Amino acid sequence: MHSPELSTQPADQSTRLTRAISDLTGWLGSFPAILASCLVVAVWFVGGAFVGLGNNTYQLIINTGTTIVTFLMVFIIQNTQNRDGAAVQAKLDAQSEVLRRIAERLDIADDEDLLTMLVGVEDAPAHVISKDQDQVRAAAIRTGRHGAARDSQEPA
Repeated sequence: MHSPELSTQPADQSTRLTRAISDLTGWLGSFPAILASCLVVAVWFVGGAFVGLGNNTYQLIINTGTTIVTFLMVFIIQNTQNRDGAAVQAKLDAQSEVLRRIAERLDIADDEDLLTMLVGVEDAPAHVISKDQDQVRAAAIRTGRHGAARDSQEPA
């Protein structure tokens, strides 16, 4: 009997470029890529020994090449971090909503709306984030669930 495939995400809607960047970053972070980069450095050093490491043309070519690679890698890494950060934030927002619903069903009071007040806070100004963080920490200290509160309750 054929079992249906379990799908956790809708059909892939990303562009070919996004998928290519994802594949590229996956490969660039792999062990073979690290070995390949070590090999490139060794070849660069040996090649420089033959033409003279002080050769201006050689220096220009190496500096231009490394600048281009560095420039591209900055954008590739930033793209990956942005996507990863957005995915983690979406998961945290979903967990906050589920916790709020569980608290409602169990009739657990959430007077300060701590379970969902931080959903979307990553888009707020820094002072709002700091104020919200202070509010959550204060609530944790009041309930004795904050590390500082637990530390002060232990005998010396």
